[in-house]
Parts: sequence; C-alpha cells; structure tokens
Amino acid sequence: MAMGLGVGGEELAVALAPVAAYWLYSGMYEAAAGSSVCRGLLDRYRLHSRRDEETKNLASKRDVLKGVLLQQAIQVSISLAVLKLTSREQDDGGGAGDDVKGAGHSAAALLEVAARFGVAMFVLDTWQYFMHRLMHSSRYMYRRFHSWHHRVVAPYAFAAQYNHPVDGVLTETLSGAAAFLASGLPPRAAAAFFVFATVKGVDDHCGLLVPWNPLHAVFGNNTAYHDVHHQLGGGRRNFSQPFFVVWDRLLGTHAGYAVRERDAKVIKDQNTL
Repeated sequence: MAMGLGVGGEELAVALAPVAAYWLYSGMYEAAAGSSVCRGLLDRYRLHSRRDEETKNLASKRDVLKGVLLQQAIQVSISLAVLKLTSREQDDGGGAGDDVKGAGHSAAALLEVAARFGVAMFVLDTWQYFMHRLMHSSRYMYRRFHSWHHRVVAPYAFAAQYNHPVDGVLTETLSGAAAFLASGLPPRAAAAFFVFATVKGVDDHCGLLVPWNPLHAVFGNNTAYHDVHHQLGGGRRNFSQPFFVVWDRLLGTHAGYAVRERDAKVIKDQNTL
C-alpha cells in the first residue's frame, strides 16, 4: 500500500522510526517501574512519588495512551507528505542530501552530516521554544490546547507526547518539518536525528534524575529542568525543549532547580528567578 502511494522505504523509516523509538524507550521505563529489582534501585531518583502520579495527574494513563497515539498518527501522516514533496523536488533537480549520500562514509561527509545535525537541533529548539512560550502566553491557546499536556503534573515517560492534536502539530510536528527542511538531512540521517530527539523528549518526561544517564550529563535541559516547568507556578519558566536552554537564558525565562534528597522533590531555586 505504501509503495502504491509512491512512498519509499527511506521515507517510511524517517516517519516511523521515531514512533518505534518512543514506545521502545518509554516501554523500558515502564518495565523498570514494574520490576521489583529496578524499583528498589531507581525509586531514590524519582522526582515524584508513585502516589503523586495517581493523585496529582488529571489525565488517566488510558487517556494519555489514546492522546499520544492520535498525535503520532497525525505526525506520521504529515511527515510522509513532507517527505514525498521533498523527494519529488530532489528527483527533479537533485538536492543537498544527494551529495551527502553520494560521499559515502568519508570524513568530509560525516562532518557535513554533523553540521546538518547541528542546524536541525537549532531549528527544532528555536521553533519549540517560541511556540511553547506562545502556548503559555496566550490564555486562549493555553486553555484550549496546551493545558492538555499540563494535565500530567507528575510526568512519566510515555506521557511525553501527550498533547492536544493542534498543539502537537504546531509545536512538535511542524518544528520537525522545519528542522528537516532547513538542515537538508538525507533520509537515513534524518531518521537518526528524529529518533534522538524523540528519545530526548521521553527522557525529559521520565520522572527520574539518575546520575549515570548521559543525556542528563550532556544537556542542561534534563528531567529536573523540565519538571520545574510542569509544577504549579513554573509554567512561565523553562520553555526550552528538547536539547539546550539557550533561549531561556537569553530571554530571561530560565529557572534553576535544586533536588532535596530527603524526598527527591525538585524545587525551583529562587535565586535564579
């Protein structure tokens, strides 16, 4: 059916790989939460208690599951449409991605892909910061759309993409399309980029701040940083996602955090406000 629509394997990989990564990675967290061995090891790093997940979250896990699947269905449809249009343009006149693919695995080609990765990260971060901030600045947009995401006050892994469909398209799907078009990443590299961005987004909502997680060590935008935003009173801070916190720092919306080991609760550091 896909081939009849003129969609190739690479386009399908770009569209479907992030969805597969989302459920595999978030499923690992869910499996760990259900394992008696892992629970004993990881509970000390939880930002919220299990009771918080049951009592503070306004959306049930069933509603979250349905909401995420709806967003991903829309996301895949739009992604395939964008990929089909860009592949037609490249077939007609060639494109920057063809040069990267044709260069094989040479050092120059790898450097070019790395540079394109950097462009994609910058565009994704920039789009999501300003759209996310707009969703909070506009009462109508927050109440009508973005408040869905904040029904999950104590985040957990597979709630990362729980959004109103309009919010999901404006903030996440279109930011991905912009990053793809601006960076000129070839399909395989684009699939890797979107898998990475998806894993990072899941990680930021996983509810655990573990010291050995490399994503927490490399990026200042981590689970605790984003958790401040999800707490009551924190919604006007820490809009950055999914990679860096540059726009928060430049535009005065950055809030630091401290972790009290006594109850593993993330609190806003008032000195940074």
